[in-house]
Amino acid sequence: MATDPPAGLSIPDDADDAEAAAIAVAVAAHLRDREAAAAADDEATGWHGDRWGFAGRLESVRGRRARVPETAPADPWTAAGRLDRF
Repeated sequence: MATDPPAGLSIPDDADDAEAAAIAVAVAAHLRDREAAAAADDEATGWHGDRWGFAGRLESVRGRRARVPETAPADPWTAAGRLDRF
């Protein structure tokens, strides 16, 4: 049961079906690990208390308090573009 390798993956011409499958499984596991690491990095770069500081800056600039939701973009420039929604 031979399947085509993912784009960019080259299987040696002399590899039998078992070797090709082992290569494909190893690459798939590697890609899953990279996706999991990227998801963990995304969580680590969230607000984590910084949104209270951002809310304080908003209050000093706008003259009124605004609640910054947890779902707001963690990038201050992007969040500032959405001030009308806070």
